[in-house]
Amino acid sequence: MWQRGFELRTSGAGLYEFTDDVRHFVSEAGCDAGLLTLFARHTSCSLLIQENADPEVQGDLQAFFHRLVPPTSDPSMAYLRHTYEGPDDMPAHIKAAMMPVSLSIPIAGGQMVLGTWQGIYLFEHRTAPHRRRVFGHICP
Repeated sequence: MWQRGFELRTSGAGLYEFTDDVRHFVSEAGCDAGLLTLFARHTSCSLLIQENADPEVQGDLQAFFHRLVPPTSDPSMAYLRHTYEGPDDMPAHIKAAMMPVSLSIPIAGGQMVLGTWQGIYLFEHRTAPHRRRVFGHICP
């Protein structure tokens, strides 16, 4: 069993790829076959496996979720009560409730079993910079 924490510094809302960091962890573990679990230790960001070839995909995802769950300053969100941490806070919690905060990725032949265009992302839902922690665990 191998474990490691990842720290990601975000500069605001958006998708932050950290596939290479995770790939390095898997390589160092030397596990030929197993299951990697990643877990975000926060309630206002998510983890995603998403296309990493075209950056428009990440931009479109961010635009979609912003439109789906706008800030509390938007009149359509006037029903929300948790607003004292800023207009992006409660919408960030809602987005994190809609998307995964953990991922399971098989390991075979000492490598993550990801598709050609798949990357691992932290999806930051807050507008301010944050230091995010993701925990990785490999079970053989």
